[in-house]
Amino acid sequence: MKPSSSPLIDTVIRLGLITFMVYLSMKVLHPFINLMLWAMILAIALYPLHAKIAAKVGGGPGRAATILVLTVVVLVGVPTVLLSISFVDHMLDIYRQAIDGTLHIPEPSANVAGWPVVGEQIDATWRAASENLRGFVAEHQASIREHARQAISVLGGAVTTLLAFLAAFIVAGIMLAYAKPGAASTNRIFNRICGPTVGAELHTLTVATVRSVAVGVIGVAFIQSLLLGVGFLLADVPAAGVLALAVLVCGIVQLPAALFVIPVVAWLWMAGDGSTLVNILLTLYLVASGLADNVLKPMLLGRGVAAPMPVILLGALGGMFASGLIGLFVGAVVLAVSYQVFMAWVNESHNVAQEAPPLSD
Repeated sequence: MKPSSSPLIDTVIRLGLITFMVYLSMKVLHPFINLMLWAMILAIALYPLHAKIAAKVGGGPGRAATILVLTVVVLVGVPTVLLSISFVDHMLDIYRQAIDGTLHIPEPSANVAGWPVVGEQIDATWRAASENLRGFVAEHQASIREHARQAISVLGGAVTTLLAFLAAFIVAGIMLAYAKPGAASTNRIFNRICGPTVGAELHTLTVATVRSVAVGVIGVAFIQSLLLGVGFLLADVPAAGVLALAVLVCGIVQLPAALFVIPVVAWLWMAGDGSTLVNILLTLYLVASGLADNVLKPMLLGRGVAAPMPVILLGALGGMFASGLIGLFVGAVVLAVSYQVFMAWVNESHNVAQEAPPLSD
């Protein structure tokens, strides 16, 4: 007897094999998914800059991508390595001094106690450590060990993240070198899945959304942290660089800069040594810089994107809460594409209703 061939069985077998191959492929690529996503996001966001460099230097997209990657590696990678080595040497030196008994902590300045909220506690702890370091270490040995372990863990995580960013940037440089054929291949994938008309629109929307989030969220947070960092330096605020970095992080996660501006302004008037006129000018500058995102975000977020700005912002925030920093981009793209597909379906039904002939009596 000849075995009978059923179209349904053939289809099920083919779908099963395709699903199995997709599963195996995802299993193999799983360790590199975050790296590839970041590389794609960086390549999309930096393509306009890459195109300008290519137009100026000539030699094709490969040379421009090499210049861009080398510049970032030199500006970010070299200082990171040098700072890490310097930090380790400094910590080892402090450890040797603590073992030898030669470590000395100077007394805090008089204005430390006037810092808002935590000034008195920091002043008391600092003075206790400066007056009797051995006794302070013996009394708080467990706490110091735990805080040191946490600090090293945070530093190691930051360095690892930065090195992973550099690796993603190198991969993004390779993508930028083959940007045109890569864009053509991506466009064919969109067209194959969604059709030639809708596919091209969704491809354009995806690219525009990634660039919009890069400029409207991360770019605005960077500008605001830079403005406030300058204000902190002018006001001679302690740890101005750390506060500016905290403003950058909070800006990315969409927390208001007022969390830092209000305490700094309070410290400026209570513990600062500037004149009344200087304090007024610095207060006005800090308040204006703290509100800058309210002006910049509507201007930059959603620019050139078919989806409304609130949709992009909600997608970025929801994606970040669900998947971390990379979710800023993935969430915004998913919600923008979903919004466009939904509105296309709504408009299609509306057009059909308008074209329908009226019923005769």
